[in-house]
Amino acid sequence: MKLKGTALLAACASALTAPPAAAAYPDKPVRVVVPATPGGALDVVARQLMQKLGESVGAQFIIDNRGGAAGSIGAEIVARAPADGYTLMFASSSVLAINPHLGAKTTYDILRIFSPMILIGYTPNVLAVHPSLPARTVRELITLAKAKPGALAFASNGAGTLSHLTAALFLQQARIDMLHVPYKSAAPAVIAAAAGEVPVIFSAYASVSTQTQAGKLRALAVTSAKRIAAAPAIPTVAEAALPGFESTQWWGLYAPAGTPSEIVARLNREMNAILNTAETRKRLAAEGAEPAGGSAGELAAYHKADYDRWERVIRAAGIKAE
Repeated sequence: MKLKGTALLAACASALTAPPAAAAYPDKPVRVVVPATPGGALDVVARQLMQKLGESVGAQFIIDNRGGAAGSIGAEIVARAPADGYTLMFASSSVLAINPHLGAKTTYDILRIFSPMILIGYTPNVLAVHPSLPARTVRELITLAKAKPGALAFASNGAGTLSHLTAALFLQQARIDMLHVPYKSAAPAVIAAAAGEVPVIFSAYASVSTQTQAGKLRALAVTSAKRIAAAPAIPTVAEAALPGFESTQWWGLYAPAGTPSEIVARLNREMNAILNTAETRKRLAAEGAEPAGGSAGELAAYHKADYDRWERVIRAAGIKAE
């Protein structure tokens, strides 16, 4: 009897100190840190999907924009937050896989300090050229560049940005040399390319789609592993010339490390259901993006692979942030 009483007391104590069950979560608003300023693609997608998630689970998911320091300010807020499911991070691959290699100051290991929840989606860059350039395919562009090493120039959104790194990866795999012309953001880079000032550009689909549809730029390929729904006629770089080539801006939902697995599993299920709806696919397509989904483990593996990819590219090219 004494042993049974002791066991009962221990069970009661354990129940009082255990993390909240998934069935009771969430019973108050959830803070979703977006390590970027309002108005960009990351912020737009986060707001749309977190509203849907809130409707699905019956709670508010409130966006908290924390830009600055290459996203490390927002990421550190989440890294230091209680692992109770009430602080999440909706972040891009720039913060998670690129900036750590470009001198972003952090006090944590980006691969270990968070609990991955789900890969939300991705959007590729587009390799486009000015119509005056005699290259209608990726192979023709590579041939032109090989004929005159360093003579062709490409525009990017700035040193260390994904558009720059995508070009660096392209040059490395194609074994060619081109002149880098960095701009302060996508807008002036696209304007310069459309005007013929710089004949080649790597930029997000949403940034160049208006110019390519107007005939001011010629889209040669997208940089994702497969074609995108927004532009199914544009081939991938991988199928056009460089097998295995892939470069995308992707978005993931994360929580502080140690967040109860029941909460991670529930939000993963809810988000997978949302990503599979026609409405969400349509919204993402408007940004030139594709939904992803899958398990938390798949996000962890994808994150690690992309992190390692950009470490190799940045080191080989000697790239440094502006």
